[in-house]
Amino acid sequence: MGKNSLLQRVIHRIATSNADLESEEMQRAVEAESAVPIRACADRQQVRLRGTVANVTVHPRGGHPALEVELRDGSGAARLVWLGRREIAGIEPGRNLAVEGRVSCRRGERVMYNPRYELLDGPRAGG
Repeated sequence: MGKNSLLQRVIHRIATSNADLESEEMQRAVEAESAVPIRACADRQQVRLRGTVANVTVHPRGGHPALEVELRDGSGAARLVWLGRREIAGIEPGRNLAVEGRVSCRRGERVMYNPRYELLDGPRAGG
C-alpha cells in the first residue's frame, strides 16, 4: 500500500461526515452480501436487501395489525411490511437485517410485503 493511498484515505475520513462514513460502510456490507442497493431496486424485482432497521411501527390495515419496518442501507430506505404481525422477535431499531422478496416501487418509495428475513450479527441500538 503506497503512502498516497494512505494519505488519501486519511484526508477522506477527516473531510467526510460521520453519517456519510456510516453510509459508505453500510454500502460495502451490501456489496459483500451480494445484496441489491435499495436505490437500485426496480418495481416488481425479486431482490435480496441488507441494511439496518431504522424504526419499527405497528399500523392497522383493514382492521388487522401490520408490522412496518424502515430498512436503510446507506443508498436509500425501504419499508418492510408483515401483515397480521404486531412484532417479530429480534427485529428492533439498530439491528442488521437481510430480507428477500419482491419490491414494489411507488412514488419513489420501495415497499416489500411479508419478506423472508434473516437476523444478522452486528451493532444494535444501545448494545
